[in-house]
Amino acid sequence: MEGYIQHKLFSNIDISDPFFDSLKGDYQGFEDWFERKSQEIAYVLYNPQRKLEAFLYLKVENGPIEDVTPAIPANLVLKIGTMKVNPHGTRLGERFIKRALDVAIKEGVDGIYVTVFAKHETLVGLFLKYGFMQRSTKDSNSGTELVLWKALTETKNDILIDYPRFVQRNKRKHILSIFPQFHTRLFPDSILNNESFDILEDVSHTNSIHKVFISAAPVSRIRPGDIIVMYRTTDRQGQARYRSVVTSICVVEEVVSKKSFNDVNEFIDYCKKYSVYTPEELRGIYFERKRHYVIKMVYNIALRRRLTRGQLIDQLGIESGRWTFFELTDNQFDSILQAGNAHESLVID
Repeated sequence: MEGYIQHKLFSNIDISDPFFDSLKGDYQGFEDWFERKSQEIAYVLYNPQRKLEAFLYLKVENGPIEDVTPAIPANLVLKIGTMKVNPHGTRLGERFIKRALDVAIKEGVDGIYVTVFAKHETLVGLFLKYGFMQRSTKDSNSGTELVLWKALTETKNDILIDYPRFVQRNKRKHILSIFPQFHTRLFPDSILNNESFDILEDVSHTNSIHKVFISAAPVSRIRPGDIIVMYRTTDRQGQARYRSVVTSICVVEEVVSKKSFNDVNEFIDYCKKYSVYTPEELRGIYFERKRHYVIKMVYNIALRRRLTRGQLIDQLGIESGRWTFFELTDNQFDSILQAGNAHESLVID
């Protein structure tokens, strides 16, 4: 199943795949280490030719971290033991960093760290972008690696540095609807139980932590830092009460009016990496007479329990004449987080 992140035992992963050649070259004894992990689990993603495109191994450890200089004080940590992603322009690295951070939140650790050689500049830059910092170094027979550390107990009041955690105090909250045909392609971790994994692809808008959503709703009052609850509309006419669901929480980076772009090419360049639309579809949107707004946001939470419109109305007291876009009160948003079984540690009060 290409495009879908799978859990696999090391023993079921072919170490002779050329994907592992660079790791064998970087780390002495890599094959022996791989063999010792035979009954442990890794996250993998394959391409249509059944060759590996990404590999991630995570391990929860008790702190402090003492085999690095200087040592890092912590009680419980998540180590990214191995992470490799073949670079091919689809932002797959972001998807795997998100997976590692999701596991860290689930495990309730104080922080997450990874060791990486400085020569891997692109990978180092990606970790730094999402709040990792060079904290220490680690020496081994293979050389000296950087130790990149991300604390999950500190707040920097920065959307990306704090990611996936976010500040909710004094932030406005909104519900925003999205059609089913776009929903899971944009928010892969929010896939519904009745959807096929075949709709997931190894493409930028699926993999990226950043999302671009184009709306004709009156969203001009949305501001950076606002919180968006994504509402997947029904896939069967007349059954919205049972089949329309809230699935995801995002934080807004910026909102741009279509008319603020100088021309269609600038509009396409801004949207194409992070939206579900093709360049041809974006061109059509640009020349429509409708007033469109482009919302760039980060994908913070896939709710562990999806809430139907009926549950929002009957259990949480959330009602609206139109479910396309409307503002939530703080209490309503808190009730969605609680009923949606979101991890409390994701929300910074």
